[in-house]
Parts: sequence; C-alpha cells; structure tokens
Amino acid sequence: MTKASVGPLSRPTRVDRLIGARPATVEVEATPEECVALARDFRIPAIRDLKGTFRLTGTLARLSVAGMVEAVVTQVCTVTLEPFEAPLTSEVEVDFSDGAESLGADPDSIDVPDPIVNGQIDFGALTAEAVALGLDPFPRIPGAEFETVTVGDDESPFAVLKKPPANDV
Repeated sequence: MTKASVGPLSRPTRVDRLIGARPATVEVEATPEECVALARDFRIPAIRDLKGTFRLTGTLARLSVAGMVEAVVTQVCTVTLEPFEAPLTSEVEVDFSDGAESLGADPDSIDVPDPIVNGQIDFGALTAEAVALGLDPFPRIPGAEFETVTVGDDESPFAVLKKPPANDV
C-alpha cells in the first residue's frame, strides 16, 4: 500500500499488540500539510487543529473503537458564498474484527465489523472519514438567511390562476 492509495492522513497502528486487560487509547494529530491535503480532497478551503482520540476495548475477534474527532473547518456559505470557520466534532463508534469470528446464519441481519488487516487499523483514515462525514453539506454562516429574488415587475403567467372565477350567469 502506498501513501497515495490510503489517503493523505494515514496512521496504521498494530492493534494486536495493544489489546490487553485494560482499554488502550490511540491519538491521531494531523500535521498542517496533512490538513491542507485533506481540505483539498474534501474540496473545502481549510482544515486545522485536526485531532482524533480513540479508545479500544475487546479482543481481535471483536474490537470496539469509540472516540471523538475534532477540528476547525473552513467551508463556503451556501447563501453568501463567503468562507467561514466552524468547529467540527464527530463521535466515532466502529467495530473491527480479524475475521476469526463466525458471522452466523443470516448475514443480512448482522452488522459486519470492519476488518483488522495484518493486525493493523489505520486510525488516520478513520479520523479523515469522521471529518468527511461530519462536514455540513449545506454550510451557512450563522445568521445568514436566504432571500428569494424577484426579477422584474412582470406578472407571472400563472397569476390568472390566483384570480377568483368570474360570475357570468
């Protein structure tokens, strides 16, 4: 796997060595260069202060990862078209498995965990995914209101439908 094939934020971590009697914690902090590359991938002006903190519990057969991803993102307001900064906080809850666990009888009714590949989970990719899912698809600067624009004073061709019917008796 090359850096380009996994994305600009990659932190493959050997989880098979972290699992024990106590829960383990993994932290990811993106560099400014990684933030620039992620912002370019997500087609937003900027990302800064990106950090993910994850807590691991369970076994390799069923490993639960829960945590929080935080950043400051710059998006373009869909009303004013001005860039603005906003805090982003995304909760993460994902189950992983090394594939040793049996899936059971009905695969359609089971939530299949993500794979642990070669004893590793890429917590950078998990962090980037949480940012992508946490972005507002229609960002607005606080207080920005969309106003409808009327072009010209011409009467609409449907204005006749608003008039009451004539009483021609």
